Amino acid sequence: MSSELGDKAWFEATGFGFICRQFTRPKPILPNVRLADQVAIVTGSNVGLGLAASRQLLKLGLSHLIIGVRSQVKGDEVAIQLRKEFPASLISVWTMDLESYDSIRAFAGRCAALPRIDIAILNAGLSKTYYSTCPATDHEITLQVNYLSTALLAILLLPILKARKAVDAINPPVLTIIGSDLAYRAVIHTIGPVLQQFNSPEAFSQFPWYSKSKLLLTLFISKLAEFVSPHEVIINMANPGMTRGTEFFREFSNFSMWLLGLAQLLFARSVDVAATTYVDAAVAQGKGSHGSFLSDWTIKPYPKIWYTPEGHEVRERLWEETMEELNFAGASKIVTSLKPI
Repeated sequence: MSSELGDKAWFEATGFGFICRQFTRPKPILPNVRLADQVAIVTGSNVGLGLAASRQLLKLGLSHLIIGVRSQVKGDEVAIQLRKEFPASLISVWTMDLESYDSIRAFAGRCAALPRIDIAILNAGLSKTYYSTCPATDHEITLQVNYLSTALLAILLLPILKARKAVDAINPPVLTIIGSDLAYRAVIHTIGPVLQQFNSPEAFSQFPWYSKSKLLLTLFISKLAEFVSPHEVIINMANPGMTRGTEFFREFSNFSMWLLGLAQLLFARSVDVAATTYVDAAVAQGKGSHGSFLSDWTIKPYPKIWYTPEGHEVRERLWEETMEELNFAGASKIVTSLKPI
């Protein structure tokens, strides 16, 4: 488990650690893995990594794929394509806007109506080039989408996943949240409120902001997993690494895209290779990955701050602030109800 790898955390934050991760050879999914009769939810799945991972799940025989997207039109376009490729599978398109708590709750409500759920991959996220806030919450939008909204969706889905385990299922349902190894280099203040650090337009910087949001998510998910038995629901995080051929950086300037393109030419994985990290986390890693950070098809350390006394304090404050933010949806009550007796 990641909690036992503190002595290796320093290496993952180095440039050489990044290079080693990027050039790790992919680990193939075992040939006997089949997803017949199973149901999977993948958010942010109309483009890029989410779409590639969805296609890989369908190739493993997935019976029902639910595409969670912001745009019904774009989702329908992808669904038409996937239905042609996989006519034996059911493809559903459900909309959800991560800038809206109401939309997230409505999406979770639809999930509760499903007869079974085996896999949920929370992939949707963003990286903004400028500071902006979410009108519905007044939070900075990177914090809102990548952290707060993802945390809420994870909390709402957990009791549903637990209740929707099929009677004949061999393995428990899996909730895989997509993280980033940029969290290894993220720097946050360890004194004072945590979420307020995102409320300063003057301090905004795109990559540090994105990295911080993923660090917060890693700290939160590691705590959330403590409330759930891996025999009921497996929770893990997956890092796809630097990936070329996605639309993630569509807001970049031409010059920034040129620099990024050069870096990707040297180090990036293809979308199809990077997406296998999602599938590996969801169908191959099993109970031993519960609460862990996965990268390069194996369990990796958390960011080094996680192993420090200051990091433990930050994690507890972040948890309390997040619960306070999300208690309009009964977050604390939901999480408490999940803890094994």
